[in-house]
Amino acid sequence: MSYLESYLQRIRANGNNALADAIKKTVDDVVPQYISNFSFNEHVVSLLVGDVQSGKTSHMFGLMCAAADESFTNFILLTTDNILLQQQTYKRAERDLCDFCVCDENDYLKFVQNNLHKPAVIVLKKNSSVLKQWKNNLSSTNFCAGNPLFIVDDEADAASLNTQVNRNRQSTINKNLEAIKKTTSSSIYMQVTGTPQSILLQTRKSGWKPYFIYYFKPGKGYLGGNFFFTADPPKQIVFTDNDEASEIINDDEFPENGLKNALLAHLITSGHIMLSGGTVCNFLIHPSVKTTQHAAFAGKIGNYLNEISHSCEEPETREAFYKIYESLKETKTDIRNFDEIYKYITEQIQNDKISIQLLNSVVSYDENTQYEHGINVIVGGNSLGRGVTFPQLQTIYYCRVAKSPQADTMWQHARMFGYDRDAALMRVYMPPKLFKLFSDINRTNNSIIRQIENMSNGADIKIFYPEGLKPTRKNVLDKKAVDIYSGGVNYFPFYPVNKNVSAIDDLLRTFEDDVYTVSLKLMVKLMENVDSEVDDWSAKVFIGFINTLLAANPAEQGKLIVRRNRDIGKGTGTLLSQTDRQLGDKYVDEAVLTMYKITGNQEKGWDGTKIWIPNIKLPGDCIYYSGEPS
Repeated sequence: MSYLESYLQRIRANGNNALADAIKKTVDDVVPQYISNFSFNEHVVSLLVGDVQSGKTSHMFGLMCAAADESFTNFILLTTDNILLQQQTYKRAERDLCDFCVCDENDYLKFVQNNLHKPAVIVLKKNSSVLKQWKNNLSSTNFCAGNPLFIVDDEADAASLNTQVNRNRQSTINKNLEAIKKTTSSSIYMQVTGTPQSILLQTRKSGWKPYFIYYFKPGKGYLGGNFFFTADPPKQIVFTDNDEASEIINDDEFPENGLKNALLAHLITSGHIMLSGGTVCNFLIHPSVKTTQHAAFAGKIGNYLNEISHSCEEPETREAFYKIYESLKETKTDIRNFDEIYKYITEQIQNDKISIQLLNSVVSYDENTQYEHGINVIVGGNSLGRGVTFPQLQTIYYCRVAKSPQADTMWQHARMFGYDRDAALMRVYMPPKLFKLFSDINRTNNSIIRQIENMSNGADIKIFYPEGLKPTRKNVLDKKAVDIYSGGVNYFPFYPVNKNVSAIDDLLRTFEDDVYTVSLKLMVKLMENVDSEVDDWSAKVFIGFINTLLAANPAEQGKLIVRRNRDIGKGTGTLLSQTDRQLGDKYVDEAVLTMYKITGNQEKGWDGTKIWIPNIKLPGDCIYYSGEPS
């Protein structure tokens, strides 16, 4: 039996046929095109995209098994520099890849003694000393250099990319990863992430722009961005005051809204789940990056639990619980009886069975392994993101607001996504301004995914966000290669060329000089026939942006303004008349393409030939990012 067949059989034996089918589809789509025909004489970089907490690890393992069936023998599985996550991944690999020789960071002897008898997978943190040691380990073995290396970089957009690109230097982790690739004659480097923004904006020169990109859909029962961050917020989203986080830190009293209600919702939900046979229910609080605030929030929770313990017989306490119970019942109509839940949860509190745990850079791994069972309140910062999985996470209080928010970092903090949640009992407490940011990120994520699905190699993927929200950290983007365009600004070529004037005439034949609402696909056809003599304006880039809008909404409309017989000078730095500029500015939330057909007057610097000049204004107060095409 092949490694892949054996892996899928184990998944099916656990009753998860849907997951096995999804993995098989990913393998069938990727392996014949990109792995079976591997040349064994090159280093190929690829990208596997999946939604946050949607089962990427299972698909990674499936592709590793399929690669083992294609004669790959040495695998490296990279995690972020987080002991908790590295150990979580190592233990899962031991369990799920039982046909492999699975090695921890200190298992060099085990790796050498295996000597290719089984496919070997080494699970490593992206830590400079760990990577450097294994670079030396691989170099010293006589069976590695001649065999291809299959590297799977989980959360590849974190730490792996060169953070010194704009200083003409190479960051340590990036340099070590490149050195590991070069210990062998050939390799496949598979980047894996749910937030590919920084990877999509890499250059070919960097060596980290993917040769191919594949997106796999989440399975049945997944709760993701399209569940939580819709145009009309679902009842699972509960808005808090925008300033509540600072009030919690600064005031002695526990605020009556937000965090207090979130804790009560968690306790009631826990009561229902535990009384129904469950073994765990988690509540996540993400207040800030500051560890001092984590301790302050944990202290507030402890104080309120103590208050409940001493006042559970009082009507006011019971009434506070019942109010939240009723709000949960609006979505969970079959929730257990209130009296049963209240009795159970107050007993748990009085017997000190509610665990409050800190999870941050200050607290060690051994102190944070207890959230897989029981009723837990977990408070932390950056350690709450990037792959760490919290089972049966039902309640989240998120109030972290960054001064310059980054889309990929924020999305990785969205631990509410996943499968093992009761959708009816999910509650996410956050201020409206954060909900707006998450909704904007979700819109662009959907656009990226559709672009990947619609394009053969994902080469021309474009990204846009509202002003003030950045796609990723700027230190991993080559500022000389990433073009940035602003919505609401008019862009036109100073030195235009028409590829086919007659084709443009035909497309605009039925349009008199006026303004029209048209399909964005018509705009694409028009811009396919125009360009610039120099690099001041690129039709390809703007077509890419229009296709990005179409990917988000295939029926998207824009405004077309047509003007003929314009007598304008060449290279003057201006195109639109004041009237037409004001007309276009009226349409803030739509793409506006103005097509001027000029006389071509030789006295104005032209060659006497009539020519169409495009002017495009992208919608909204958004910033549009264009990386180097593959």
